Amino acid sequence: MKTAWGVLVVLVATALPASPANEADADRSKLIALENAWNQAQLHKDVPAVEQLLAPMFVYTDYDGAVMDKSKFLDDMKDVAYRATSIINDDVQVFPYHNAAVVVGTYHTKGTYKGKTFEHHGLFTDTWIHQEGKWKCVASHISLTKG
Repeated sequence: MKTAWGVLVVLVATALPASPANEADADRSKLIALENAWNQAQLHKDVPAVEQLLAPMFVYTDYDGAVMDKSKFLDDMKDVAYRATSIINDDVQVFPYHNAAVVVGTYHTKGTYKGKTFEHHGLFTDTWIHQEGKWKCVASHISLTKG
């Protein structure tokens, strides 16, 4: 009889919807994982992987003020003159909203551009929406703090 009650408790617990706090924690973890996957895809110039993360109307603002749509951003990733060797996010915070979230943090990028080494330290803000069961980034902005 105790086994039957134990099974019933487990079934009821798994059938109940997740609490909002648990959902927010799951979303935070998922978004941080997506941010890290984005970095790895950029590091390896995996344009299809990054494309899957971006909404159709994605807009990007670079540290130099250049504004790019999704197509231009993905084309820019293909630039053979740019080669990142390290892209690391730190101090990442996720601010969830209903079907949306803002992710902020610091980043550190190293690599070469047109044969010259670079090292950038900066801040980023990415805005994500949750549609059709998937998170998609709709806007990204970076600012240099040094480098």
